[in-house]
Amino acid sequence: MEFVTVQNRRIEYRRIPAPKRTAPVIVFLHEGLGSVALWRDFPQKVVEATGYPALVYSRYGYGWSDPLAAPRRVEFMHEEALQALPELLDKLGIERPILFGHSDGASIALIHAGGAQRPLAGVVVMAPHVMVEDITIRSIEAAREAYATTDLREKLARYHADVDSAFRGWNDIWLDPAFREWNIEEYLPRIRCPVLAIQGEDDEYGTMEQLERIRRAVPDVELLKLADCRHSPHRDQPQAVIDALVRFVARIAS
Repeated sequence: MEFVTVQNRRIEYRRIPAPKRTAPVIVFLHEGLGSVALWRDFPQKVVEATGYPALVYSRYGYGWSDPLAAPRRVEFMHEEALQALPELLDKLGIERPILFGHSDGASIALIHAGGAQRPLAGVVVMAPHVMVEDITIRSIEAAREAYATTDLREKLARYHADVDSAFRGWNDIWLDPAFREWNIEEYLPRIRCPVLAIQGEDDEYGTMEQLERIRRAVPDVELLKLADCRHSPHRDQPQAVIDALVRFVARIAS
């Protein structure tokens, strides 16, 4: 694992090289409780399938990046997308990447694509949030209960230097009443690169209305709706995700 300083914070990252050294780097943006390690071997499988290199990193407050020093704000995904991510890409010399985001990471990818005014080769989003739904809040409330009453905390502690701040940093802000007004749909029409949007039909954190709003607003978008799949398509249907990604990057390359 390597580290880079972004916004005066230590951020962990991992590069995965590939044969196509001049191809766009696929930058993985994890979910609200994710980290480099929690992607497991999925980024490596993507590199092997596409031939494209990858960058995986843990955002501030997650993994072995610096723990949170203060509670998150409602605008935390905007701050990541428009301030931290551009600085990270510049410091690591990455230009015109493909952003691959899951859940909160997918929302960050969409905000960056529509608001950062930086060139991207493409964007892949799994289980993205563009607005807050009741089903999302119910599942996050259930996660809070599980963290307090089950072995969830122990499981997550394997992947985060400060597991309590990682969990609370995600859970508290999503359950803040002020967060119910959070919405990123204004960024969608401004996205100028191809987008692949993926969601499971059994997603416990969001309905297909998330994908439909993306479809209606983004100029160039493909949708993949997966049966027998919950909130993590790369775990529930990994081959279907990889196959779709291979087709997507082939279209970008052509």
